[in-house]
Amino acid sequence: MNFDPRMTFDSFVVGPANRLASAAARRVAEHPGRSYNPLFMYSASGLGKSHILTAIAHHALRQDPEREVVLQPLEVFLGELTEALERGQGIELEARYASLDILLLDDVQFLAGQKQAQEMLLRTLDGITSRGGQVALASDRPPADMEDLDARLLSRFSGGLIVDLGPPDLETRVAIVRRKARDRGAELAPGVAEVLARSAFRNVRELQGALNRVLVLQELEDRAVTVEELPEAVGGLPQAHLEAPDEPEEPQWRRRLRRMVEEAEAEGFVVRSLSRMLEGDQEPEGWEKALERYSANLERSREIARELEELGNPWPEAAATLLRDPGRLDESESLLASARERARPFADVPPGPDLSELEAHVPALAQRAADRLLTAERPDYNPLYVHSADPHRARIFLEAVGRTHRSRAPEARVALISVEAFSNEFVDAISEGVAGAWRERWWTVEVLLLHGLERLTVTERAQEEFFHLFEALRRRDARIFLASDRLPSEMEQLDDRLRSRFEGGLVVELGDDPLPDDLVTERRPEPEDEPVLATGSLDDEVVVPADEMDDLAALKELAGVGRARRRTDRSREPEGPPEDEDGDDKPWTPSRERVVWDWPSVDDRVVEDF
Repeated sequence: MNFDPRMTFDSFVVGPANRLASAAARRVAEHPGRSYNPLFMYSASGLGKSHILTAIAHHALRQDPEREVVLQPLEVFLGELTEALERGQGIELEARYASLDILLLDDVQFLAGQKQAQEMLLRTLDGITSRGGQVALASDRPPADMEDLDARLLSRFSGGLIVDLGPPDLETRVAIVRRKARDRGAELAPGVAEVLARSAFRNVRELQGALNRVLVLQELEDRAVTVEELPEAVGGLPQAHLEAPDEPEEPQWRRRLRRMVEEAEAEGFVVRSLSRMLEGDQEPEGWEKALERYSANLERSREIARELEELGNPWPEAAATLLRDPGRLDESESLLASARERARPFADVPPGPDLSELEAHVPALAQRAADRLLTAERPDYNPLYVHSADPHRARIFLEAVGRTHRSRAPEARVALISVEAFSNEFVDAISEGVAGAWRERWWTVEVLLLHGLERLTVTERAQEEFFHLFEALRRRDARIFLASDRLPSEMEQLDDRLRSRFEGGLVVELGDDPLPDDLVTERRPEPEDEPVLATGSLDDEVVVPADEMDDLAALKELAGVGRARRRTDRSREPEGPPEDEDGDDKPWTPSRERVVWDWPSVDDRVVEDF
């Protein structure tokens, strides 16, 4: 269907009387079916309803050319219905309309008294909206003023958004005249736009007609029509004022606030805070700071929206609500942080041998079991648990599994990680408020390769989190490979639920013979070389008194950045850290999950005054 190319949102002049309708229309064009459904617009003739409906069609098709969009007057709708009923094809016509993505109907005031048309429109509305489609309607009166309108139809209209378009104010009429002249490539003499705008035309259509006469005369005579020639040029101006009385200039504060409100509303943003400032006649206190803050938040909301789109916007409904309101910028920032976390890629498996290259150096059972778990549609076991006294050997085996799968499925989501890194990731996600997104990211894994499993008993929180991940991955039929330096039965303090699941898969010993140097090009740090999240059990509690918290460095130590000291009061201290052969305390770092800060008074909590 061809739509008038001149009627777009770009060519529609927005003013106080129509900005709500314009903003709502742009919203439904960008996100059909998600809000304001149906959108019902009403106004007197010639104030822009048809322009807005056509703009919706253009904008929606520009975003997705495959959309099925129909824009027509209600008279055409009624004509098609009458013809279909005469041919006995009413059901087919109804099905065709219900299959549309967007239906735009103009002049729906003619529904009054049309019972069959109302019934069909009611079913069409239900059909389109149930499929996530969008309906927008235009009328010369509100639904409540339409005689003999079906109560169910009135209820549907009221359930969406009903908005009116009022006559444009003087400033908007001047802008309309100038825009129409510019679109025609014409220039008006000084004062012509203002005189036409002040004339008592009943609507924008009449105003445009008067402008057309001026422009035609200018084209014929190849000169600009002056203000003095206007009455003759347009055949008389209704209540025209060639020297219109001066109107009081709009105060700067009101003008700047209004322009920001119009700009933001046109893009679909919430402007409640600024609109309230425009309600009074007196200059609001602090309006400049409020405007500056809103403008900065608005720009940041746009930036967040763009980055979310680049990240795939995993939560479009939540984003659509938050990003419309610059006053909720903190929530939008949190949503973006979560989206970044969810989209964060897993580390690449480092280069090295694949399973076939390890064939002569690992038990055949381990190699066949790994290949079977990777390739079988319904494997007989999951997880595969391998153990070796040499943790480096077990890790190399898991890396080989990852390389083998990547060679077969390059786009697969493979995650190779140590228990320490997994635990620290989890704590970081909690600290940064993105734990939910962190979990969603891990739930997308297709092949999980987790080594250093014996360290899983360090903290109960990590065990609990891994248990839920384990269950989620198995429900998705992801393949799980685990490596440890001991059997599951030898892991003390391991959650019984996890132990039973490990043993319920396949447990295979890898042996501890060293691998040839040509297969191991680089010895990567083993778990014992990596930072440990916590060295004590869950029952350990670290209490540091305020007199030891004498500077910011001590706080950083407690946060896990540096080393921390236990309190010297042994009566309140659990069993001390492990000792080396010489009896000296080994360096010890408390878990960020298990630290309690003991402050005698509130004043001691203040570390730095910002």
